[in-house]
Amino acid sequence: MERSIKLHYSLGKCRLKFHLSERGMTQAEFARRMGYDVRLVSFYATGDRTMPQDVMYSVSRFLGCTMEELYEWDIKRD
Repeated sequence: MERSIKLHYSLGKCRLKFHLSERGMTQAEFARRMGYDVRLVSFYATGDRTMPQDVMYSVSRFLGCTMEELYEWDIKRD
């Protein structure tokens, strides 16, 4: 009998700081260019808040990465 393995994915650490650093951009500059409040960007970058899907999409398009690359992903097997 074949056993099915279930994988569950959950958001891990936000990688926004990494992506901004790679582009030589500060959180303040990023916030200004995207039209976001600086405090909100800081909350996203530190993991105090999770980006909603529409924000993740906009940020990923702006940074030239995928939505999946904005976070580390924790994988759990059942």
